Amino acid sequence: MRKKTFLLLMAMMVSLAGKAQFESGKKYIGASLSSLDLSYNGMNKGSFGVEAKGGYMFEDNWMATAQIGYSKKHEIPSTFTAAVGARYYIVQNGLYLGASMSYMHAGDSYDDFLPGVQLGYAFFLSRTVTIEPEIYYNQSFKNHSDYSTIGLRVGFGIYL
Repeated sequence: MRKKTFLLLMAMMVSLAGKAQFESGKKYIGASLSSLDLSYNGMNKGSFGVEAKGGYMFEDNWMATAQIGYSKKHEIPSTFTAAVGARYYIVQNGLYLGASMSYMHAGDSYDDFLPGVQLGYAFFLSRTVTIEPEIYYNQSFKNHSDYSTIGLRVGFGIYL
């Protein structure tokens, strides 16, 4: 019984700590690792990528984001991506939905624009630092079978 009470108390404290972080005017800095052989597309069964992200809370629960990334895939050219998007924090404890538009450059032969959606959770380790697991999907209209991607990102974020 004591463990359950302690866990409930900790969950309430984490929820209250996160509440103030989703207010207008806050800034966000984050980085993440993606794929880790947990993504899938037709061209390559797995990949490894790293991303850097920045954001600004332009309204309570709404964040505008910008992201750059690099991904290395076996037997195909490395890709560079640049994206802009938005997040909406559904509840004050950190659950969010995101949408983005990415530009992808793969070697000298392939350029594409990919709309994407994300579902994630900002788990607060302290008042400003988070761990953010995120499921994402990027849709390629130019070459759907090879470049549309579903995957998992695990990152960290700092809310200033």
